[in-house]
Amino acid sequence: QVQLVESGGGLVQPGGSLRLSCAASGTIFSMNVMGWYRQAPGKERELVASITSGGSTNYGNFVKGRFTISRDNAKKTVYLQMNSLKPEDTAVYYCNILATFSTYWGKGTLVTVSS
Repeated sequence: QVQLVESGGGLVQPGGSLRLSCAASGTIFSMNVMGWYRQAPGKERELVASITSGGSTNYGNFVKGRFTISRDNAKKTVYLQMNSLKPEDTAVYYCNILATFSTYWGKGTLVTVSS
């Protein structure tokens, strides 16, 4: 059974940084795309960043160079380095893996940006 476990969320002041991690356990056939989504209260879930098995990355328009996604295939882990955080980045951040036969989601980790 595949499980994705996110970590690294928490409370941070505006302008601060956080690094999210998502570790997958279980057998996953071809982790084609690994990514992060977020959902703020009252809003739809949106893509934050994604990275393919070849290393190509894609970011939401709101990221504007503040976040960096990376992956370690041997550890089945995806990371999201978030810098220059803003109050509007407050949301639950979800890890996602798009594999050949299935899509997997983590349970989410809360990021709160507030002074």
